[in-house]
Amino acid sequence: MVCMIRWVNQLYISDNLMKKKDKVIAAISCRKATFNIYCITFASQPRNLFDIIDANELLFPHYRNVDICIVGLAKGKENAIQLVQKMLEEIYYNTGEFDVRSYFT
Repeated sequence: MVCMIRWVNQLYISDNLMKKKDKVIAAISCRKATFNIYCITFASQPRNLFDIIDANELLFPHYRNVDICIVGLAKGKENAIQLVQKMLEEIYYNTGEFDVRSYFT
């Protein structure tokens, strides 16, 4: 079983990361270390909407056995939290629901 990192087409990126987004995406895809970068992914637990994880967590062996779908990137934990808030507001505004997986597919 080959597990991989997937990216949604409508990736959300915090403003403070826009200039380096391509470099950061390449580093994460190649599983290289980054500094202060957080990935917003679909939740690993069914009762949650998203997970916010440090991109360096993807270097741990556990993540070699799990498919990860990244829907957002932010520089800094606070910016990641603010980006999730923005994402949820847009999803609810556009759909009237919080079905985040359907929104991105």
